[in-house]
Amino acid sequence: MPVTELRGLPAPPPDALLADAAASGFARRAAGLSARETLTPPQVRAFARLIAVAGTLGLAAPGLLAGTALMLAPVIFLAVILFRLALLGVALVPRRRASLPPGLSVLLPTYTVLVALKDEAPCVPQLARMLRGFDYPDHLLDVKLLLETGDTETRDAIEADTWPRRTELLVLPPGDPQTKPRALNYGLSRAAGAYVVVYDAEDRPHPGQLRAAAEAFARSGPQLACLQAPLVGTPASGGWLSRQWALEYAIQFGLILPALARLGLPIALGGTSNHFRRSVLRGVGGWDAWNVTEDADLGLRLARLGWRVGTISSPTLEAPPEKGRVWLAQRSRWLKGFVQTWLVLMRDPAGAFRSLGAGGFASVQLTLGAAILSALVHGPWMLWCLACLASPGLTLGPVGMAGLVLSLVTGALSAALAPGRPLWCKAGDILTLPLYWPLQTLAMVRALWSLVRRPHYWAKTPHPL
Repeated sequence: MPVTELRGLPAPPPDALLADAAASGFARRAAGLSARETLTPPQVRAFARLIAVAGTLGLAAPGLLAGTALMLAPVIFLAVILFRLALLGVALVPRRRASLPPGLSVLLPTYTVLVALKDEAPCVPQLARMLRGFDYPDHLLDVKLLLETGDTETRDAIEADTWPRRTELLVLPPGDPQTKPRALNYGLSRAAGAYVVVYDAEDRPHPGQLRAAAEAFARSGPQLACLQAPLVGTPASGGWLSRQWALEYAIQFGLILPALARLGLPIALGGTSNHFRRSVLRGVGGWDAWNVTEDADLGLRLARLGWRVGTISSPTLEAPPEKGRVWLAQRSRWLKGFVQTWLVLMRDPAGAFRSLGAGGFASVQLTLGAAILSALVHGPWMLWCLACLASPGLTLGPVGMAGLVLSLVTGALSAALAPGRPLWCKAGDILTLPLYWPLQTLAMVRALWSLVRRPHYWAKTPHPL
């Protein structure tokens, strides 16, 4: 494959106007769909009224408040569990792959690859090998390496390596917010491909993934805007935390997202290996630079605007976090972004219901909303279960016991059916899965604190190779 060295090739000078559009263009054009403002005035008033009503009931009729909560909790829990089981059932049904008519082949278009880098010097050699190794015509690869000003170590590593010949190094000028979606918007403005894919520096996508996505787009109708490739965790040291992270990914990308795609329901995208039609991506405004899970936000926005998201089977390998503090920082950013995305959606619940439809709106509440809610309750629920176990005077009751059994069975079933390691290899991780869930509450506490103090701060995750 023809390659080029970036040493000595002047990168285009940072464009302040382009960077301003990348950061705030979407927020200015569609303020109601941007997370730049965490809570709108109507939302503040609605939350204030809700707290006031709950407080009044708590003082005047505490039994009524507690009874209402105890009545609603099982209903919500059962809805989430049944929806999860339904998705597992859909995921297990064999899927018939559409094929091109005999004698026809896909005319491969130019493909833009966007890679946002920040303090990623150790990942650069692997990234360069990955990009050079794609099973895709080199002259049709349009690679954009997106770098922040001042990251000299990463730039030196980039200039010391070899890259596909149509590789461009784009250095962003300083500015806020310094987030991945800001960098992606900057790169999108210079994208030349009919399709655009996003990768992280540490990703190891299958060499045939671009070709597989191009063929999937060619087989599908024009309403297909995006394809999500499965992300597969490959723990480097094999620690318990990284194995649980990888198992979580196997469930999400191997079962849940493909099932949602088959049902035509909204999908909160993963942060990498998203393949887009460039015209659609630009048409919906690109990424919201103020949302720290810009991927989830964009997936729901595509659904609200009538576009469809699909999945492909060609995987991308990722190294999970190995240390607890790294996992906590990453997970708290994800949860903060999930809350941002849900708050944006719920600024106009009636409008979201109309645009998504009843099924789509319910699906978002039972996936994104459930992820937020479960992170809030896992920790307190585990403490209550331990208290009931330790004290003879406390009991879960029949409803609590049924909920505990249902959650354990559903979690174990999801993990057992997830693709990847054989069942006997992950039996220990399945049995200890309930110990992983309460960690979400620690991350949620940190996420909510960050949402109040620094809503657009991007906690950078260091990536092991």
